[in-house]
Amino acid sequence: MQERIEFAITFLTDWFHSTVLTGTMLAQWGCVVGTYLVTALLWRGLERRLFAWVDTTIENALGRSLLRALVDVGNVAMFIVFMQVCAAVFWSMDMTPRVLNAASDLAVAWIIIRFLTGMMPNNPLARGVALIVWSVAALSIFGLLTPITDFLEGLRMTVGGTSFTALGVIKGFALAALFLQAAATVAQFATSRINAISGLSPSVQVLMTKAVKVGLYTTAILFAMSSVGIDLTSLAIFSSALGVGIGFGLKTIFSNYVAGILLLMDKSIKPGDTIEVGSVFGVVREMHGRYTSILTRDGMEYLIPNELLISGEVINWTYSDRNVRIKIPVGIAYESDVEKAMELLSKACVGVKRVLRNPAPASRLMGFGDSSVDLQLRIWISDAEDGVANVRSEILLNVWNLFHEHGIEFPFPQRDMFLKSGSSLSVTLEKEAAQE
Repeated sequence: MQERIEFAITFLTDWFHSTVLTGTMLAQWGCVVGTYLVTALLWRGLERRLFAWVDTTIENALGRSLLRALVDVGNVAMFIVFMQVCAAVFWSMDMTPRVLNAASDLAVAWIIIRFLTGMMPNNPLARGVALIVWSVAALSIFGLLTPITDFLEGLRMTVGGTSFTALGVIKGFALAALFLQAAATVAQFATSRINAISGLSPSVQVLMTKAVKVGLYTTAILFAMSSVGIDLTSLAIFSSALGVGIGFGLKTIFSNYVAGILLLMDKSIKPGDTIEVGSVFGVVREMHGRYTSILTRDGMEYLIPNELLISGEVINWTYSDRNVRIKIPVGIAYESDVEKAMELLSKACVGVKRVLRNPAPASRLMGFGDSSVDLQLRIWISDAEDGVANVRSEILLNVWNLFHEHGIEFPFPQRDMFLKSGSSLSVTLEKEAAQE
């Protein structure tokens, strides 16, 4: 290991003296730096004008995107032109413009890399990939790629029975990032295609999307590991033991994931359903592997673990039919006209938009209470996700107004006292004389 490090230091020192510290090379490096600064100053003002011209003149979206991409690399193109002019000057003086040609090649490589990585949806990752590829190209142009790769190949480490090199680890991370990005792109395309299939229910769409993503990401990781020489069969025993330990430690999390898969498969709960879990009443917004998101009428979003939806009692208001019946109890005084009151209850639903006409509202006599005749108004709605209390409030307000208009009295708690003859209790009424 020490010999390799000493050899690498000696090689880099010799390369630096032969490539940088000579008079001709220093002049060429000065041309590169000076040309870069001049290009940056000239292009700064010109770039804004070109972008403004493209945005205001080109109406076609594809053409506008293409021209903006060209303007984005215009400074590099200008740098290449200036480099070629400087190279021609050095050739005229019988000097080989090695550094200038290398800088031009790197600029061309940068333009090509930018166009290729511009198709990647993740901008930070695209810039990272572009920088890595360009760095490799720069090392190759200056003749440093082979010595560096040989040096990294010589750095080895052994874990168990598997040997790794530093170069292999770097390749593994690079390939993993590349495969994961490819998997993300394919998963995004597959998700859009699955969601576009109208014949699938929302729960099946979510299940298929999750399965595609898990399969693609797992395949990407396995390909990355296999490409760097990791024997996947050697991980079988380790993964089995690890799986048992994780299974005991993460029992609740795994049960939630399994419950989420079951919910998606049996379609008992799906996005858009109106459900009631304990004191939570709302619309199923999203279904994830571990939890289900329920948005209530108060604007609060509850994250209910999927295990509770499997093991507990859940009221699905829209499971097989979106029509829901609401019962509204109303009490009237015994002196009131019961038949008239029942007629007014049905009339109170007129004008309430959310109340269905079929099935029609119905009023029922439910019993005789201590202080009131108990009636009940039964209505049907088809949009329980918009709330129940609001439609109930609107109907009760109509009942209040109609009862007052037609002399139907609302009862209030009262008690009559009866004294038997011969009782020792007596009631004395006293009237105070009016004082003048």
